[in-house]
Amino acid sequence: MQKFIAVGDIHADWEGLWAALRAASCVTADGRPTPPVCAGRYQVVLIGDLVHPKSERDYARLTGLPRFDPGHPEHLFLAAREQVRQLDRLRAYQAAAPHAVHILLGNHDDAVLNPGYVLGTGSGLVHLEFDPARGGQLLPEHLRAWMEGFARELRVGGVQFAHVSPLPAHTFYDDLFYADPSTKRWFRDSPEYVRMAGLSFGVYGHTLQEGGILLDQEARLAMIDALHAREYLELLLDAAQPEPLQSVRAVPF
Repeated sequence: MQKFIAVGDIHADWEGLWAALRAASCVTADGRPTPPVCAGRYQVVLIGDLVHPKSERDYARLTGLPRFDPGHPEHLFLAAREQVRQLDRLRAYQAAAPHAVHILLGNHDDAVLNPGYVLGTGSGLVHLEFDPARGGQLLPEHLRAWMEGFARELRVGGVQFAHVSPLPAHTFYDDLFYADPSTKRWFRDSPEYVRMAGLSFGVYGHTLQEGGILLDQEARLAMIDALHAREYLELLLDAAQPEPLQSVRAVPF
């Protein structure tokens, strides 16, 4: 039996991430994996989108500026620097327990690795801090190599963790992906995709859940882009069983 602690899209909310891992007894005071994580009894899954704060307020909090201007090169430098610092910290955390800390590739992470797509928000905010062609900084090579190794899904028996959905097409962030409105709606319009994929349960992010984690037991899925609501998902899995999922719950912290 293993406990899985799944945390939704980070979007540079490092305070929230480390608080979630502390609440789940997964990180020590000095930022290292705890003994249960090192032993593999606890498995940490980050569902992707480590980078790009979700709002100008979040950028201001990250950089310490009274107001963040996405068109100001110095502001972009500060945003990149702070994210690089925390990415280094997370990289060291994973390196101390690579068998138990799993990080999935989100579309925002992919956009940093392949800056052909300029991502933004409905309010008009654009994420340029890692785009040298638009005033940003180049992601350091050691972090690029690390992020290029992120998996696109994690499966434990019939339980899947992925950034967007069970659909293979939703794991590649190309023109078709960004033109497809189902990436944000599938769990409402077609939740049967989980069963059609032969899964017993699926855990996904990508779409903000304003009210906290959406746990749909009937459809056998959880949408966990809810770090802003200070919730993570806890699953008990027994891979030796035909149905590995023993329990699942949203945990506030």
